[in-house]
Amino acid sequence: MIKQESRTYFKALGAYVTTLRKSRGMTQAELARAIGVSQQAVFAYELGDRRISVLVLAKLANVFSTPVGDLVGLSKPVRERKGRLSPRCMRHAERLQALSKTQQRFVVRIIDVLETSNTTKH
Repeated sequence: MIKQESRTYFKALGAYVTTLRKSRGMTQAELARAIGVSQQAVFAYELGDRRISVLVLAKLANVFSTPVGDLVGLSKPVRERKGRLSPRCMRHAERLQALSKTQQRFVVRIIDVLETSNTTKH
């Protein structure tokens, strides 16, 4: 059974996989064939009900032509900013730093999913 903290992370990862799959016009069945798992496994990955193994992550990265680090939220580029962060942004950054690494990755993944959905709508 997946711990709640891990489940939250895997739900966010699953949502990102869903976003990538849909952005490429793939069905769950097509993705399942491409990575060598059942459609039910893809469904469970996307819901966050099943952990995604390192082997499957590598296959997903290959199918989506993206580094594994991008899938798991470890290699997002840091954008250069002009000026300083606002006090409100600084408070949010401090709150984020107080969270566990898993919770931090989850928050970042949510932001990534929101950014992706915003760019596909415009």
